[in-house]
Amino acid sequence: MDLDIVLQLADSSVRLATPLLLACLAGLYSERSGVFDIGLEGKMLIAAFFAAATAAVTGSAWVGLAAGLAASLVFSMLHAVASITFRGNQLISGVAINFLAVGMTALLGHTWFRQGGQTPQLVGDARFHAIELPGAARLADVPVIGPVYAEVISGHSILVYIAFLAVPLTWWVLYRTRFGLRLRAVGENPAAVDTAGISVPLLRYQALVITGILCGIAGAYLSTSMNAGFVREMTAGKGFIALAALIFAKWRPWPALFATLLFGLLEAIGIRFQNVELGGIGTIPVQFMQALPYILTVVILAGFVGKAIPPRAGGEPYVKEE
Repeated sequence: MDLDIVLQLADSSVRLATPLLLACLAGLYSERSGVFDIGLEGKMLIAAFFAAATAAVTGSAWVGLAAGLAASLVFSMLHAVASITFRGNQLISGVAINFLAVGMTALLGHTWFRQGGQTPQLVGDARFHAIELPGAARLADVPVIGPVYAEVISGHSILVYIAFLAVPLTWWVLYRTRFGLRLRAVGENPAAVDTAGISVPLLRYQALVITGILCGIAGAYLSTSMNAGFVREMTAGKGFIALAALIFAKWRPWPALFATLLFGLLEAIGIRFQNVELGGIGTIPVQFMQALPYILTVVILAGFVGKAIPPRAGGEPYVKEE
């Protein structure tokens, strides 16, 4: 395998890992607070639709991003109200959000644009374009380091860099701030947090606000940066893969980065090596290569994760003792 193929796979891995990373960090905040959230998929999908639809109408990717954030936050608050205020089953609430997002995006897309649930193609300022980092062109001819900087690190949209900067920011928030300490405590022992005079519901609501913001950026990236518009069910299970990466990372931010890059690489390999011919076997079906990332996700979770212990209070609504 030559350097060009390695660089192409690395570049694709970064692009494909970005929505997974954002959704994984979103789930990290939610589940660290004690609220399981399998509705990441739905939040990403609704954000992707409203970001693309708004960008198509206004011609501005930034306005589209704002609309995607707003839509994701609304869905995140629906989950918060159902699971925190009304103490409903968090898994059922997440499933409901996923189904609601699928139906709503298809219905609104068909009603507004009459294109089978899709939005118009985004052009010009309606998309987030690649950014060339300083010195990328000058360093391109430097052996190894130059191509890595010019082709893998440089040349992505601003949302990619926001996603990767969110990792150290998340680590700092969780482990170096009072808010992070309280957030981790409320996911482990909410009664102790409540005894200290801190509102458990408020902390969990704040965590789900952050979850909505990160899912909103992930969805907007899918439709206004990675692609040039919205297509039906374009998240294609990325929210669930992000949850798998979160378990693989054992609810920690830096391992989450490496886990999502691994899953991004698996998807990049599945896309890059379609219709591969193996001597004596024949051509590998394209359907197998498309399914390969999901198969390997199950294999990795089953055989390589080890013992992953979620937050002890996760999934359980908190009832204040009188």
